[in-house]
Amino acid sequence: MHRFDELDMKLLYELTADGSISVPALSKKLGINASVLYSRIKRLMKKGLIKKFTIEIDDSLLGIEVKASVGINRDPKLKDTIHKKLMETTEVVSISEITGRFDMMIHVYAKNLESLHSVVIEKIGKIQGIQSTETFVELQKTDKDPIYLFE
Repeated sequence: MHRFDELDMKLLYELTADGSISVPALSKKLGINASVLYSRIKRLMKKGLIKKFTIEIDDSLLGIEVKASVGINRDPKLKDTIHKKLMETTEVVSISEITGRFDMMIHVYAKNLESLHSVVIEKIGKIQGIQSTETFVELQKTDKDPIYLFE
């Protein structure tokens, strides 16, 4: 396991809050020399702690009004084929193998409930080897910073 010091954690906290902050602005905010911060960020990337910098999108502006989780039970012999087919399904945004009453949990984005129904019944439900599904529609979501980000 890698060791990360207090400056690493402060950097992680600030970059998680705003990944687009410039190194000079971050330097000023933390009171640390910009060249030190730049090399720290590069080191954290090299160690794999920072995997990528990304953006947050307002999905509703793209017409995505419904998000759902779908629990799936499947034939274990067709695991790889099912995974491949789900990855090819545009509306599926993530796939997790899980423990519990389902074998997998997928996350689906859709324009509306009718579209979600079509995706679950016509696309996902017809994949060979999928035995059953249960859909959970997201009503509201509140994100929380992970505990390791607190100073």
